[in-house]
Amino acid sequence: MIEIYTTPTCAYCHALMDWLDSEGIEYVEKDATKEPNIATVPVTVINGERIVGFDRPAIKRALANSEK
Repeated sequence: MIEIYTTPTCAYCHALMDWLDSEGIEYVEKDATKEPNIATVPVTVINGERIVGFDRPAIKRALANSEK
């Protein structure tokens, strides 16, 4: 499962979700303002791996590793 921690006004969060939607990748959006350990958004969690920011190469690697 992929979790995306976002805030309503984060442009990078919305760009990330738009990209995931265009790739057909399912995710669960979570409110970062309710998480005390998140100071920067977006944060993507894929099988326990935490990726800060809209780091497309890192997200692709984590997705590829999760399919193995």
